[in-house]
Amino acid sequence: MIVADILNNSKARRDYHILETFEAGIVLHGTEVKSLRAGKGQIRDAFARVEKDEAWLYNVHIDEYSHGNLQNHVPKAPRKLLLHKSEIRKLYALAAVKGNALFPLAFFWKNGKVKVLLGVGKGKGEFDKRDDIKKRDSDREMKRATMKSVRGK
Repeated sequence: MIVADILNNSKARRDYHILETFEAGIVLHGTEVKSLRAGKGQIRDAFARVEKDEAWLYNVHIDEYSHGNLQNHVPKAPRKLLLHKSEIRKLYALAAVKGNALFPLAFFWKNGKVKVLLGVGKGKGEFDKRDDIKKRDSDREMKRATMKSVRGK
């Protein structure tokens, strides 16, 4: 049960065709959870990588906790992802395909723990982005037209 999103990667859905998603746990230390609870983080430029049968998340910026002390965490430290071996093997196989990327789509709470929604995606070209915008605009126009016809009667 997803309670609430903590961070979202809006850039990912715009720039990639999402092929598959995985839910993973993440190893966080001390003040990182408190900082995330306050919504202080950024995953826009983050990416994941499988190394030596372990999944790692890079370039995630979790701000230092404002009420922390000398034991505050490093904001851009690599963070280990918690997945089953079979999921890690599958991620490795999907990410090894040329053109595919592995990145976080969102951080969210589940049963009191921080989880990461990982996405495997293929980059969109400029023309794909334009097609998406055209489709979204035409859908919006159709919705407006149907609402006008409903209201008019």
